[in-house]
Amino acid sequence: MCEIIEPMDMNLPPLNAVRAFVAAARHQSFTLAASELHVTHSAVSRQIKVLEAFMGVRLFDRRIRQVSLTVEGLRFYAQADAALKQIAVATQSVMGQAPARIVRINVRPSFAVRWLIPRLPNFVARYPGIEPHVLTDTLPPDKALDSFDIAIRRGHGGWPASIELRPFLEDAVCVVASPALLATHPIDTPNDLATLMLLWAKSRKGDLDAWQSHVGVDKIVPSGQMQFDHVHFVLQAAIDGLGFAVVPITLASSGIASGQLRCLFPELRMPVTRYYYGIATDAGSEAQLFSEWLDQELLKHKNAF
Repeated sequence: MCEIIEPMDMNLPPLNAVRAFVAAARHQSFTLAASELHVTHSAVSRQIKVLEAFMGVRLFDRRIRQVSLTVEGLRFYAQADAALKQIAVATQSVMGQAPARIVRINVRPSFAVRWLIPRLPNFVARYPGIEPHVLTDTLPPDKALDSFDIAIRRGHGGWPASIELRPFLEDAVCVVASPALLATHPIDTPNDLATLMLLWAKSRKGDLDAWQSHVGVDKIVPSGQMQFDHVHFVLQAAIDGLGFAVVPITLASSGIASGQLRCLFPELRMPVTRYYYGIATDAGSEAQLFSEWLDQELLKHKNAF
């Protein structure tokens, strides 16, 4: 016999609006709250307006580039903050007894080191209950030794027939070197690269010649060469000032963003095969959340480069 449970007589405000309010109240800033919640400033402002309309009171006094809590806002913040913390404690208590939630991501080693891992803290912060397991493999996905939930590779080749591909990062190669090296060896034209050592990976050994042909510059004869097994070793050597490299922007992006590398001749780029990702047919909901996160990172990449 089923027991009918009557709903509690509680006039609850929208939880997302409460979260936005608590973050804004803690920081005394809509902008910092937006950064914490990974949303826009206008989204935070809109949620707080929804909450104020629901409660029928002003929670913030708004001034130019500054907000402060009203008396009602202070009272609500003290209790709402405590309530959200209690919900977090209750959630962690239950999650601690639940089976681990895992998403297995199959990528090539250089992509893992230079693109995925620097961005994973953002995913972990957003989904603390999901463990990303990064599986590095140089084999195509259809020959992978370990099962995976999501794989990321360039192009359409080497994918299991059962997986539907989704377009991911567009890419191009560019010339990179460290600012420290360029300070002692200024490079003004592509021909000046002949004064530096070329750093290259066996997996992308033709990039310099292809780049020269694509952008229409004379053949460059570097002062020397150093070969590495993977592009992430090439990039580390470039960061350490050993020479210049012609590498995909996707893999150099974290080094460029941090100031460890500089993209020379940014107008002289050569497009290369774009990345795709696929989700295994038996993947769980964690893979879908990771997919949505990848799509958000794709938008950031487009805006940055």
